[in-house]
Amino acid sequence: MRPGDLLLALLANIAWAFNFIVGKVGVTHFQPFLFTSLRFAILLLILLPFLRRVPNRMADILAIGLVLGVLHFSLIFAGLEASGDIASVAIASQLYVPFSAVLALLLLGERLDTRRLSGIALAFGGVLVIGFDPVVFQHLDALLLISAGAMAMAFATIQMRRLRGVSVFTLQAWIALCATPTLALLSLLFEQGQWAALRTANVQELAAPIYSALGASLIGHGIIYYLLGRYPVGVTTPLMLLTPVLAVVFGVLFWGDILSWKLSLGGIMTLAGIATINIPRSNRNNAHSS
Repeated sequence: MRPGDLLLALLANIAWAFNFIVGKVGVTHFQPFLFTSLRFAILLLILLPFLRRVPNRMADILAIGLVLGVLHFSLIFAGLEASGDIASVAIASQLYVPFSAVLALLLLGERLDTRRLSGIALAFGGVLVIGFDPVVFQHLDALLLISAGAMAMAFATIQMRRLRGVSVFTLQAWIALCATPTLALLSLLFEQGQWAALRTANVQELAAPIYSALGASLIGHGIIYYLLGRYPVGVTTPLMLLTPVLAVVFGVLFWGDILSWKLSLGGIMTLAGIATINIPRSNRNNAHSS
């Protein structure tokens, strides 16, 4: 991979990793459904020029919008709100990789060799170790929410594998259109004090949904879409393993997370398992040398 493209990959990792901090700030003030709705409303306004009907693909696109936009993000931000730290959330959210591998086996008929099965077992084992960390153990509901969000992401990944001929920004525009009113309705039904939260938010809190829309979606996903158009999946995808690592570092630096040995060991196990799943055997050398 060219040095300039490696820098772009680093930028995408930073954008996604910092989104965990921003999301935690956001859901500390706004409730999860409201925050997620605000995020997608901003994204929808930006991507309106890309909102166009895609013949013979609309049912699939809308299904992805509901699973990814509504289920995945609301569960992730609810998990962030309930969590006592950033690190465990960043690591557990990566469970979508082994979940995707299992769903690909069940729904797409893809094969899992011994190496990938070992990676799945290692990743889940790592999350179990994280669950015994005292900080995480006191917030097991957060770990369950994040795991459910990762499962929703895995389903969306399988749906997107079947989707062809749709640009990343068009897909994101439709996801935002599905998610914004749905999450706003859920907020009205299950949350309270929305207007007070908006009225009393400071600059940092108002900036949180803006960054989440611009940094995580437009910059992060835009860069990855660009890189996937230039390099094999086996080269590009492993580079994204830097995201949870950076998120853990940011959690320690900016949120006061304390890394216990259980969280560290579980994180290493989980990321090692995900790396084992992500890196195709034939591309391992290329991925390390690029």
